[in-house]
Amino acid sequence: MRSAALATLLLAAAATSGCATLEPRTPRPARAARAVPPPAAPAPKVVRVIVPKAVKCVPDDVGPAPSYPDSDQALRDAGGAADRYQLLAAGRLLREQRLQRLEEVVKRCRTTGR
Repeated sequence: MRSAALATLLLAAAATSGCATLEPRTPRPARAARAVPPPAAPAPKVVRVIVPKAVKCVPDDVGPAPSYPDSDQALRDAGGAADRYQLLAAGRLLREQRLQRLEEVVKRCRTTGR
């Protein structure tokens, strides 16, 4: 057993004696920080915007209001009551036709806008 203790002692002495012969280590210089390249730009994204086409609500065939036969001046210039009634009846027919046409246009314009 004595030889085992002696061998252990010699092994320990040899291990520690080797440390005394080494030069002291100099600290390593700090590593320079590597320049990190900027991240690559993402691929351009194509966005298509669909612009709705403008809907013309009032068609070209509507036109301006007609000159109605029952204007104030025409009623004043009428010869008698019967003439005034005829002018009023003709004006009323034209106004009803125009109103009906405009109502159709408004209805179509409201449904197209949805």
